[in-house]
Amino acid sequence: MDNIDRKILSLLQHDASLSINEIAGQVNLSSTPCWKRIRRLEDEGVIKKKVALLDYDKIGGGIMVFVSIKTNEHTQEWFNQFVATIDEMPEVLGFYRLAGDVDYMMKVMVPDITSYNDFYIRLIDRLPLSNVTAGFVMEQIKDTTELPLPH
Repeated sequence: MDNIDRKILSLLQHDASLSINEIAGQVNLSSTPCWKRIRRLEDEGVIKKKVALLDYDKIGGGIMVFVSIKTNEHTQEWFNQFVATIDEMPEVLGFYRLAGDVDYMMKVMVPDITSYNDFYIRLIDRLPLSNVTAGFVMEQIKDTTELPLPH
């Protein structure tokens, strides 16, 4: 990956709706070589997909919750069941296995506290968990999908 690829990725991360001509102009390439670079980055899996980011408040709003989970179960069978459970829960936007005091962290979006309670009950009914802690977001200060690109 060279500097032109990084510039293309930076532009696409900021605005994936840019046309090939707009991107090509900003990286000093003609359209065909620029398109070929983007296709290669897609084929290599560097660009996983292009999406529209929505403003949650403008489509009904709700609350963001970070859910910390501790478990005494660490078998592959339990983990597979946990992943399958989370895959069925559209409220979960991010799901991470951690090192340290907390085993798993989830980023969850729900319309309200009652919906979070419903989510929580569905979660604990499916799996043995030793501790589930929720942190409700009071203010979103920074939220980006743009990854820093190494030089």
